[in-house]
Amino acid sequence: QVQLVESGGGLVQAGGSLRLSCAASISISAFNAMAWHRQAPGKQRELVAGIISGGEINYADSVKGRFTISRDSAKNTVYLLMNSLKPEDTAVYYCNAEFHGPYMSYWGKGTLVTVSS
Repeated sequence: QVQLVESGGGLVQAGGSLRLSCAASISISAFNAMAWHRQAPGKQRELVAGIISGGEINYADSVKGRFTISRDSAKNTVYLLMNSLKPEDTAVYYCNAEFHGPYMSYWGKGTLVTVSS
């Protein structure tokens, strides 16, 4: 059973930083892709940053240059470092992991990030 547990959310002032962690119950090297998504109140869930097994990384335009996704295989953990936070970054942040053959997708329960102005 794959489990993903997010942590690191909280309340931060605009311009501040947070680092989110996503701990997996299995080796993250097994996944074909891992990503961070977020869902703000009243909005659809959106991709924030993703990393595939080959190391390719992509970011939403809204976070490029401010957020960094990384992984530590020894700790089975993926991180999202968020700098220069803005009030519009306020959302519940979810960790996602995928297998691509056959396709299976797993989600954590989310961690709330609130950025005050």
